[in-house]
Amino acid sequence: MGYQLIGSRVKFRHLHTFVEVARQKSVVRAAEILNVSQPAVTKTIRELEEALGVAVFERDGRGIRITRYGEVFLRHAGAALTALRQGMDSVSQELFDAAPPVRVGALPTVSSRIMPKAMSAFLEEKTGSRVKIVTGENAVLMEQLIIGDLDLVVGRLASPEKMTGLTFEHLYSEQVVFTVRPGHPLLSAPRSVFEHFGDYPVLMPTRGSIIRPIVEQFLIANGVAGLPTQIETVSDAFGRAFVQSSDAVWIISSGVVARDVEAGLLALLPVDSVETRGPVGLTIRADHTPSMPMAILMQTIRQAAADITGKR
Repeated sequence: MGYQLIGSRVKFRHLHTFVEVARQKSVVRAAEILNVSQPAVTKTIRELEEALGVAVFERDGRGIRITRYGEVFLRHAGAALTALRQGMDSVSQELFDAAPPVRVGALPTVSSRIMPKAMSAFLEEKTGSRVKIVTGENAVLMEQLIIGDLDLVVGRLASPEKMTGLTFEHLYSEQVVFTVRPGHPLLSAPRSVFEHFGDYPVLMPTRGSIIRPIVEQFLIANGVAGLPTQIETVSDAFGRAFVQSSDAVWIISSGVVARDVEAGLLALLPVDSVETRGPVGLTIRADHTPSMPMAILMQTIRQAAADITGKR
């Protein structure tokens, strides 16, 4: 009886508002995006909490954060909205004879190395499907996948607590490398690179990136406890331009700079970073059945990864 009551009281607007507040982590920003008043958003969230019988958000200083119950509900709310979008896409397909879109999140290393070849093969299949490719940090892409804004993420395997409700398919492993311009002083250092590492600006993965703790542990293990000058960035365009025009050291996944190194535009410092290797693959929601275009794209990504990395 209680289940029926909840089902009848929770409407689309409750789910839509809840997911947007969770995404923005702000009632004010959610109200702006939804084009409604802040009190209307607050009222909708209260109605949802009354229907569920638990709080989905709690105060965190001047802001808000999602509760444990909210995190559980978010996965189902995101799946419900995704199912509705898929239904609308199916209707659009019938009306306009267009295949449903495929929304892909890809790490910078994947965007530059794997996706171009995968997309070329996908276009040859002539599915007629629209493809949206978003690049960003692994954590951000995973969050968008959970709430239904993305259908597929091609990136590193997330931590176990972040993989609830998700499935991962391993494609290849990738390690972190230390990149500099050709002719950089550290390339001819007589001793360990790390003895004078702190003398140069260092481009680091951002604190929200999945490889940041791996990089920090590796540096500490090699005697680098702190860096006087460091710049955090996820922009491969900035990293490439800045390193080529300065003595900065860029710590980045090998796939991002593989072509630059092959072309002689960048060089790798003699650092054995094999212990930073981590799995890269396909992550989807466990409750999501891929459409035919999405299944085809996943296959072309698998093939592109195998061709480029030599993994068969």
